[in-house]
Amino acid sequence: MARPPLTLAALATAAVAGLEVRAARAHSRGAGGAFDAVELHSTDGRRLLIRAPRSQTAESEQSSDLVALRALTPGIRSRLPFAVPQFVGQAPIGPTRAVVTEFIPGAGRTADELTGDPSLAADVGRAIAAIHALPSGFIGDAGLPRRSASEAREAAVAIIDRAADTGRLPAALLRRWEEATDDDTLWRFAPTVVNGQLGADSFLVEGDRVTGVIGWSGLAHDDPAHDLHWVLTSTGMSAEQTLAAYLEARAGGADAELARRALLYGELELARWLLHGVDTHDDEVIEDAVGLLDRLVARVHDHSSESLTTDTGPVLAVADVERMLEKTPRDGLPKESGATMLTDSYDVSELRRHLADGDDADEVRDPGLTAPIPLDLSDWGDAAPESAGSASRPDR
Repeated sequence: MARPPLTLAALATAAVAGLEVRAARAHSRGAGGAFDAVELHSTDGRRLLIRAPRSQTAESEQSSDLVALRALTPGIRSRLPFAVPQFVGQAPIGPTRAVVTEFIPGAGRTADELTGDPSLAADVGRAIAAIHALPSGFIGDAGLPRRSASEAREAAVAIIDRAADTGRLPAALLRRWEEATDDDTLWRFAPTVVNGQLGADSFLVEGDRVTGVIGWSGLAHDDPAHDLHWVLTSTGMSAEQTLAAYLEARAGGADAELARRALLYGELELARWLLHGVDTHDDEVIEDAVGLLDRLVARVHDHSSESLTTDTGPVLAVADVERMLEKTPRDGLPKESGATMLTDSYDVSELRRHLADGDDADEVRDPGLTAPIPLDLSDWGDAAPESAGSASRPDR
């Protein structure tokens, strides 16, 4: 049962010394029912937010979020072009606790909306790049996870192995994913600071600007592709602008295979969804996951999906190349079609909540499927947008 706004408002006065509340209203910002939240207006003009978890899973998420927020010192926050929640106080409520933070203005948007307008899509890309450009020293100081490129690959392999053990993973996908994890070139990257749980519901926007990023429980030093795979599931017409703006902001710091790994992580969300169904013995979830996997297989078989590996084919001698060029007409060459997004998976944030606590039905929104979006990854990392100049490909 949801806690009344006045109850949480009274609790806030106990959590924050000297706080006098003049107005309170229930607040919802894509939390999927995991928290009771109330926006507070104080007599001295402050706007605060108090949240109380409604499940053990939500409480664990809140605890991880607090650790991350404390790690994000004023110096680190000053490097970000958007606001991050600021801890103000906390107070016990039943077996859990309510946490008060500064309120960040801005509205939530769907993934399609975030990538639908060119200006907003670009600002989202720059916001993600700003996170990845943070100095990583504070991650270790705060005791947050640090994963190497090899550990990131091992984590992907572990998910694939578990999914294969269910007996429900199509052989074509098992082969596809194993080829990706066997491709050494794909995993030559420098880890960066990552949000780790980034999804469309992480962003707060006003107009065409990102005003804040919330939800930092996955803060770590890890593969930057983790923060980008949700972009590839959106149907916004400017999704490519998000990736282009990210690449420009990284100024050559993004590795050439970032988008392919992001695509792999997007596909592995379906494997995780299958594993959730198996772990909770939920036949409905299992069948849904199997259906999504089968649809992905169909796109793999008809070659409408982008390759996850970097195989460039056989190496030709110079004479062979010259003969091939002589036989190739210079005019009327068909334009290479863009690769389509490989999954119709649930929104990343929605899937995350299902995976975290699939038994609390009242905490889960109705899932919505996303349609494929054409994204041409063939030259990712080889060329930046014309306005940005070239991004250098790291040495192999």
